[in-house]
Amino acid sequence: MTGLRWGILATGGIAHAFTRDLRTAGLNVTAVGSRSADSAARFAAEFGIPRVHGSYEELVSDPDVDIVYVSTPHPLHAQNAILALEHGKHVLVEKPFTLTGAEAAAVRDAAAGTGLLAMEAMWTRYLPHMIRIRELVGSGALGDLRAVFADHTQRISTDPGHRLNALELGGGALLDLGIYPISFAWDILGAPVSVTAAATLGPTGVDGEVATILAHASGALSTSISASHAAGPNTAHIVGTEARIDIDRVWYNPTSFRLVAPDGSVRESFESEVDGRGMQYQAIAAEQYVAEGRSDSEILPIDETVAIMQTLDEIRRQIGLQYPGER
Repeated sequence: MTGLRWGILATGGIAHAFTRDLRTAGLNVTAVGSRSADSAARFAAEFGIPRVHGSYEELVSDPDVDIVYVSTPHPLHAQNAILALEHGKHVLVEKPFTLTGAEAAAVRDAAAGTGLLAMEAMWTRYLPHMIRIRELVGSGALGDLRAVFADHTQRISTDPGHRLNALELGGGALLDLGIYPISFAWDILGAPVSVTAAATLGPTGVDGEVATILAHASGALSTSISASHAAGPNTAHIVGTEARIDIDRVWYNPTSFRLVAPDGSVRESFESEVDGRGMQYQAIAAEQYVAEGRSDSEILPIDETVAIMQTLDEIRRQIGLQYPGER
């Protein structure tokens, strides 16, 4: 770790979870910024953060901040990330990276040539069980990969005023929940060559359920189901000709998995032992990249983040989901 000085931009629930894990890992959180000075002060008091800012502009201008964690609502991610980059700060941007593929490309382009790290906070990819799964896949232990299955299904509020049901905030199952299994499919099988999607749109216009089938260049298929109004198993599976991996509930959190032979025998079991929620691993990776003089993530390169956002654009096109003001 480099001892980077972290600034937290916005003080919502995900910022609390992330900062709690930064503290668990002993990382250096030096500043917080909010549109409300009172909110920033309360957040700083809760986590013992010395520097408090009543605007995002003040936070990104702080000379004692090296890297900014962006955790505002989805439609603000791009402008907030670019603001931080323009002030010389590395950025870790909460998933989904932006609202659209075009916005993701704009953040990537803003970071290009600056030597600054711009990274999506897809924290699942950095968890220990996912690291081991990629090792097994890369070793050929599963043989020829044929399929990936994953769901992210939760029972969340149906209140029209809830953020997840607000179209103007990028609400819906896809961006908050579907991003996880779709990014997972990309991670294991690579870019899709075709996308098929279907969804149920709710009374506010957001997708309450969305299902996808992605065909990949190898001939393998990946499927996902995401839902915000009904809780499912939240498990994932990778199926190969020589073995499969069964990832237990909740697959995108620190959890366990088994490498299973075609006859059902277990060849390997993995149990996660993680302090906190596990969001610190992405932060530790970001610090390592900066220490190595790198401006991109080895585990989730910025070009892949942009391409995944473009896949989500195509899913939204197919299901008829468009955000206000989107071109």
